[in-house]
Amino acid sequence: IEACKKFHNKIDIIELGAGDATKSIHLLKAAVSKDLTTTYIPIDISGNIIEHLRNFIPENIPDLIVDGQQGEYFEMLDKVSKQSDTPKLLLFLGASIGNMPVTDALNFCKALHQYLNPNDLLLIGFDLKKNPQTVLSAYNDEAGITKAFNLNLLDRINRELGASFITSNFIHYPVYDPGTGACKSYLISKIAHEVELGDGTTFHFTKDEPIYMEVSQKYTSTEIEDQAQLSGFSFINSFYDSKNMFCNTLWQVPY
Repeated sequence: IEACKKFHNKIDIIELGAGDATKSIHLLKAAVSKDLTTTYIPIDISGNIIEHLRNFIPENIPDLIVDGQQGEYFEMLDKVSKQSDTPKLLLFLGASIGNMPVTDALNFCKALHQYLNPNDLLLIGFDLKKNPQTVLSAYNDEAGITKAFNLNLLDRINRELGASFITSNFIHYPVYDPGTGACKSYLISKIAHEVELGDGTTFHFTKDEPIYMEVSQKYTSTEIEDQAQLSGFSFINSFYDSKNMFCNTLWQVPY
């Protein structure tokens, strides 16, 4: 917040994929206490989340106006960017940028730049490269949380699309490349079999055939600064956790 106050006396705070605001509420409280903002604009695809925030935020931060927007990121950014000339702080927290391959993440940041005005700010979270075993253990955890998360997608396809997935036919297989920083999760078919959707569409799986489920991209501090420059921003500063496992980094749209 102090870093933001160096550039602006007042800002509107916009958050992409706000969720339940358990992360951002701490920043919002600090911004209000420093008299930096009066307006919070959460953007989320879920109408239920937006309705929750319209009640939850005023209960916890009475002086903050909540202007929730339900919809896709860029469509809603285009809308809110035209509503006010007040400088903006755009939040994209929780290392969600890591769910995109590096090139896609760069194009995403370039697109964000297009919806911001000179001197506007972006606070974006990145997961950092670290001991490879630490990363791999997080995605192959003993409790099986990541495994259950990925297999749940098959359960949802069964439930919502009438598919015939048998989850026990697949194993969870994560891999981490410390060179590129890409941690990828796969589901591997243990046997040759077929899966049919409710509309009759059939998928044929061979033994050991992978389904690519997700990527969780890790970055170095230098790569984050390069990402800022390549996407048109000026790098301001990065803020690290006590163990230097992840960071939130502040960028600015230059004049």
